[in-house]
Amino acid sequence: MIHHAQRFVDVILPLPLPGKFTYSVPEEMNGELQPGVRVIVQFGKKKFYSALVHRIHNDEPTGYEIKSVETILDKQPVVHPELFEFWEWIASYYHCSLGEVMKAALPSGLKLESETRVIFNPEYETDKDELSSREHLLLTFLRNRKISSVSDLNRADQKGNAYSVIKSLLNRGAISVEESLRSGYKPRTETYVRLAEEYSGESQLTELVDDLSRAPKQQELLMRFLEYTRFGSVEALEEYNKKLLLKKVGTTTATLNTLIQKGIFESVERRVDRISQYAGNIRDGFELSLAQEKAYTEIEQHLEDKQVTLLHGITSSGKTEIYIRLIEKYIQEKKQVLYLLPEIALTTQIVQRLNQVFGDKAGIYHSRFNDAERVEIWNKVLNFNPESDENQYQVIIGARSSVFLPFRFPGLIIVDEEHENSYKQFDPAPRYHARDAAIVLSHLTGAKVLLGTATPAIESYYNALTGKYGLVELSERFQQIELPKILTADLRDAYKRKQMRGHFTPLLFEEIEKALEAKEQVILFQNRRGFAPFIECKTCGWVPKCKHCDVSLTYHKHNNSLVCHYCGYTLHHPSNCQACGSAEITTKGFGTEKIEDEVSLIFPDARIARMDLDTTRARKSFEKIIHDYDSGKIDILIGTQMVTKGLDFQNVSIVGILNADNLLNYPDFRAYERSYQLMAQVSGRAGRKRRQGKVIIQTSEPDHHIIQQVIENDYTGMYKGQLAERKHFKYPPYYRLIGLVLKHRDKRELERIANQLGSMLRRSFRNRVLGPEDPVINRIQTWYIKQFWLKIERDISIVSAKKKLQEILDEAKTQPGNSGVQINIDVDPM
Repeated sequence: MIHHAQRFVDVILPLPLPGKFTYSVPEEMNGELQPGVRVIVQFGKKKFYSALVHRIHNDEPTGYEIKSVETILDKQPVVHPELFEFWEWIASYYHCSLGEVMKAALPSGLKLESETRVIFNPEYETDKDELSSREHLLLTFLRNRKISSVSDLNRADQKGNAYSVIKSLLNRGAISVEESLRSGYKPRTETYVRLAEEYSGESQLTELVDDLSRAPKQQELLMRFLEYTRFGSVEALEEYNKKLLLKKVGTTTATLNTLIQKGIFESVERRVDRISQYAGNIRDGFELSLAQEKAYTEIEQHLEDKQVTLLHGITSSGKTEIYIRLIEKYIQEKKQVLYLLPEIALTTQIVQRLNQVFGDKAGIYHSRFNDAERVEIWNKVLNFNPESDENQYQVIIGARSSVFLPFRFPGLIIVDEEHENSYKQFDPAPRYHARDAAIVLSHLTGAKVLLGTATPAIESYYNALTGKYGLVELSERFQQIELPKILTADLRDAYKRKQMRGHFTPLLFEEIEKALEAKEQVILFQNRRGFAPFIECKTCGWVPKCKHCDVSLTYHKHNNSLVCHYCGYTLHHPSNCQACGSAEITTKGFGTEKIEDEVSLIFPDARIARMDLDTTRARKSFEKIIHDYDSGKIDILIGTQMVTKGLDFQNVSIVGILNADNLLNYPDFRAYERSYQLMAQVSGRAGRKRRQGKVIIQTSEPDHHIIQQVIENDYTGMYKGQLAERKHFKYPPYYRLIGLVLKHRDKRELERIANQLGSMLRRSFRNRVLGPEDPVINRIQTWYIKQFWLKIERDISIVSAKKKLQEILDEAKTQPGNSGVQINIDVDPM
């Protein structure tokens, strides 16, 4: 019989399973547990996970055997309990489990999973006095075995539960753990040296210096230590960095260790930040132009009575300066600020500008940081204290995952380039949109949201015009810089007249030549990486395809390979056709690598760089390319849409869009909106203080209405045209979209299940269902794919619709023969 005071906890497990799970609390843990801390729990027969405590209560669950919590990992919560409300909204709205939200939200260093190998560290120096009897026992067990499993260690442990001991030995560096049960995060420490307390008086010190006269090296080390701490320093330092001391004195570790063994010095470990500190100058505030000042005042007024305001400012209108002024206001109010950007590449330039104003108050958070760095930033945000004068991050610049950071005092969320589809998470779940999640977070926390862009998403502009958001227009470029002159170059005509040089029309070629002569810079935009989208046999038309995906292989010249951009499958470039044996194999189409090749031949003296996924894989590669281009070390920058996103360069006079037709002809209801946004954004990189820039759009359809709207900078015309089409064809913002993606290894089985599901969906949702249909690429990583779209009217409860949808999917999965199908739900797909 369970004692009446027995406590239970509901925990969130990092698994794609619905709901929370209940465990009993051992009596000795009663006072230590609180919501938001991590605990180790057993799930299933052998698996152990770190779970998050969600709720503590006395309600005993019935119907199954209750396991108890194994170990508590934290003294303080790693997640504020208030954040759980936000997590629950994400799980509910984007139709996924709380565990999937937990996996997306927490840095890997804060997640532990069970049962792999524990490895003895032979370099660990054992101090028996420091170790408990259980630690000593397990370490001896491991020293003999070298490698052991967690379950073996549990059996060897005195209490049969070795988790707390493993964690302690991990922290000491005595062991390492492969894959699981490792706190991927260990604080970085540095060793400091201090004088033993018995030598703190002047007389004792004098006596000690005399005693060391027979050991001159030890005496010199002591004297220099005193010089750097007590006598020669402005502050009376008590301790000094060990590495620095040895370097300055020019002595060996052995000399220092002797003084430690004699009890003269003590060594202490001090935790240090992994995150580098800003060492530059802090700039004073700057003056806003009249147009910026007016926009800033309007934003303030809107944010008084609206949760969200949209700043629609044309390219180079100085939106960042307005953001900085707003951030200053919230910093003075001792609030935290989140500055969201769609691409990691953009954080480089923005963080430099913010550091110049806010110094170490501004920090970055994104997936290019290692686990330990991400945990450190997480903790800095978590432990922010508005009353403290210590160095703290008050402004975080980050990509979409930053929306999950544990802000305690959020004041403002800026979503820059809010139209970007990079804010949408595609796989795995939760398939959230960071902009929309930020808006919900603001409603839950009372923070305000500012959306900024030159080309708003149609849904955002619609919300602003209908009064849901505040709207501020900024239609004047900063410092009266002219908008670029946009010209079209007719590809069809140039090919017909045989005037093309590689992939350059005479107009674009001539303008690049002029820019290089004038020592100005050029950006060339081609939204496809690699050398060529595919290769083809001239004799029989054979095209090599990926064996896992229904897609042709892209040719990459730098390593002479054919690569699938969906699964990574790679082949060496064949010398002969594998169908007919012909040696006549040619490349078709062109990517950034081919353009780089052509440009280096046509303009041999130009300094060229390429910015795409292939050249920016390394952590510092973005920064290097951007820095080199900004400082004039590069003349021509060739890139995919990375080059379109808000980067700010001072000497760009020519922008070339090499093939606008690829953008316009994509089969998607957002294709025209995205084409306008991409072309307008990349055009915005041209033209700065000294002269008007030029943009050359190469196209076979120079009279296309979207291209004409880009030339005339007519966002309103594009918006009205697209809105009318969306209304007619029942798309957002008038309808909500839910996407269903079905995957199966067997093509025929998928057809059967998709048709069966289609009938079930139509019984409830009628003509709101589109599909099943094949996507553009209908096989990826050996999975065949079908998709459905559900169009739900705005006045219908989305909660009820999703509940009904889930019932239908559950029923479909339980039908005979349907167990092999995977079904993913994507709410508000992009």
